[in-house]
Amino acid sequence: MIRKEMIAMLLAGGQGSRLGVLTDNVAKPAVSFGGKYRIIDFPLSNCINSGVDTVGVLTQYRPLRLNNHIGIGIPWDLDRNVGGVTILPPYEQIENTHWYSGTANAIYQNLEFMEYYNPEYVLILSGDHIYKMDYQIMLDYHKANKADVTIAVMPVPIEEASRFGVMVTDETGRINEFQEKPPQPKSNLASMGIYIFSWKALKEAFYDLREQGNLDFGMHVLPHMLAGDKRMFAYEFNGYWKDVGTLQSYWESNMELVDVIPEFNLYEEYWKVFTKGEYIPPDYIAPEASVCQVIIGEGAEIYGKVEHSVLGPGVVIEKGAVVKDSIVMQDTVVKAGAVLDKAIVAQNVVIGENAVVGCGEFAPSTFNKKVYNADLVTIGENSVIPAGVRIGRNTAILGETTADEYPGGELPSGGAIVKSKNYLDLIHEGEESEEV
Repeated sequence: MIRKEMIAMLLAGGQGSRLGVLTDNVAKPAVSFGGKYRIIDFPLSNCINSGVDTVGVLTQYRPLRLNNHIGIGIPWDLDRNVGGVTILPPYEQIENTHWYSGTANAIYQNLEFMEYYNPEYVLILSGDHIYKMDYQIMLDYHKANKADVTIAVMPVPIEEASRFGVMVTDETGRINEFQEKPPQPKSNLASMGIYIFSWKALKEAFYDLREQGNLDFGMHVLPHMLAGDKRMFAYEFNGYWKDVGTLQSYWESNMELVDVIPEFNLYEEYWKVFTKGEYIPPDYIAPEASVCQVIIGEGAEIYGKVEHSVLGPGVVIEKGAVVKDSIVMQDTVVKAGAVLDKAIVAQNVVIGENAVVGCGEFAPSTFNKKVYNADLVTIGENSVIPAGVRIGRNTAILGETTADEYPGGELPSGGAIVKSKNYLDLIHEGEESEEV
């Protein structure tokens, strides 16, 4: 049996349905962020920067691109003979075989993996948050308090606290009450979904709750441990942390990267963010181009005007095109004369000549109000926007569209053209389950 002081279990199986057409063909942790990165790069980088060299990544929804991105963990120095990174999909067992059905159930189904390393502590992480955290400092806090579980928390405005698990603590930081998304929160200390468990205490909780269906940390494990008078402490984190689970929060966090003084800095030497590199040429900015406050991925070519935007690798902005306050992902082409304003454009998209993407006034979505409720245009990967059309705000497009699908040459604000059977089936079934 191999002994590790602390191993990490990274929950990366969520569909991310609130990101709409961006996750039609890819799990949320594999969605591009900040030009060259994927969302999962941030917790993986935190692990290796914190000295955590054994990470299990739990995947479920459309894992191919995520698996290809992680590989054997070389970019994060996680290609280890002992430890390193291991992909942990659901697998067939002799009995009780099923998909991951809750955050804690996913961890419970991988007890064998954790037993192999026989850790003293288990770090539970989500694969879809943007932040930098030294988990070693949190572990020191956990040890100092002789805790059974330590939960990372952040102060939030009290009016927003009902969206989170909320901790009520005493003056020492010990948790004496836990509320899961309460309508009347008693505290503004919100759970970040980051836990350190003492291995013995976690195993005991799993044994006690082994018959519980859809086993979840917030709904079941933490209340059970609190009722059992376990030592539970809140670790207050005051750095940058953002759940990019909605289109608005995803867009905002990308736009913050190109502010004059970015709230979240990708360029710090002492805490690097690692990612899988692409073997592509350098970017090119033509003499006639205009660029201001832009992150530019490798291999991008800019001949038009780009302002306050994030461009992924291999993006082409043709002559006369204008891109403003937008996210344009890998290998997308914005043709001559096209205009993008407050758009999120996934990879391998073609925006036709003189098309206007993002115009007019906001209107409520006629397609899915839960997902599309921001002043943005969202275009899924491999889509084609025909030349000369106009696309209003709070709209969604997925697929290769043609001019006759835009009556009068326009998609009004609040409208959608979605040509993916997979995505429509999920909407029809009311699929709103989030990350495992």
